[in-house]
Amino acid sequence: MAFRLKLVPDVTNIDFFRWQWLTVGISALAVVISILATVFMGLNYGIDFRGGTTIRTESTTAFEIGEYRQALDGMGFSDVSITEVFDPSFGADRHVAMVRIGTTDETGSVSPQQLNEVEAALQEVDPAVTFVSVESVGPKVSDELIRTALIAVAAATLGILAYIWLRFEWQLAVGAVVALLHDVILTVGVFALFQFKFDLTTIAALLTTLGFSVNDTVVVFDRLRENLIKYKSMKLIDVMNLTVNETLSRTVMTAVTTAIALTAMLVLGGDVVRGFVFAMLWGVFVGTYSTVYIAKSVVLWLGVRRDWGPSDPKDPKAKRKNVSPFEGAEEV
Repeated sequence: MAFRLKLVPDVTNIDFFRWQWLTVGISALAVVISILATVFMGLNYGIDFRGGTTIRTESTTAFEIGEYRQALDGMGFSDVSITEVFDPSFGADRHVAMVRIGTTDETGSVSPQQLNEVEAALQEVDPAVTFVSVESVGPKVSDELIRTALIAVAAATLGILAYIWLRFEWQLAVGAVVALLHDVILTVGVFALFQFKFDLTTIAALLTTLGFSVNDTVVVFDRLRENLIKYKSMKLIDVMNLTVNETLSRTVMTAVTTAIALTAMLVLGGDVVRGFVFAMLWGVFVGTYSTVYIAKSVVLWLGVRRDWGPSDPKDPKAKRKNVSPFEGAEEV
């Protein structure tokens, strides 16, 4: 007999609207905190958005960040930040640091001569230090990257809105977009709150999160439309509960398997991909939450059509097109 892993029973009867105001309230509070954190604390922009030069150093001996900083203090750089990188995969003889130097002149990056001077200065305090990689971005390029990143996120959101609107109804499109905005704002808020590096890989993770979240939402909405046709005499809120219960196993299995792969990358992938993987992992969590609790609540408040199937001319209620958020919950 073959073994089957079941994260969720085949048949569930969970009332997802029982704590509706609590779940929506928690999400609203989290969104407000995320916006405040982004506005007042700001994002820790990476070299892609801030401009300047990032140097990744490695050494076989332990070093002190204070010694590195003191060695670079007299070189005339206006903005220098040095952070030590820790990773479980590093051996005892591998010590990594990230040296970020802000824009220095019109080019915005450190010149080759200055780079050699930086290396010589660090080797005076740590002879074993080497430069593994050097990345430079000018201020004009960084401004363009910020603009392009914002356009990419906005275009993806509008495209999803248009697709769901054409595929289903505008109420479902609004519900999906509200859930997507919820996911994006919470992800950006976490990066602002904990000051994780925010760069182009994070934007890629946000776009991937949008795709993951809307995929789950479309599956639920497609089953919802089928059930609205099948159960014409059932209350709208009951149809939605039934729909989420029927798709719960698929939703949980997709989230868990994706999270397992991302967790492996987070632990074993190294610090280079850690920001991207963390944004993806957090996006999977909030995306699953918004699919189950946020999108359907918005649709319930807006109301939704109940006449996709063939109408019965003898049914006096067959001509009714929409369901209001309160009266419509009992629509036949």
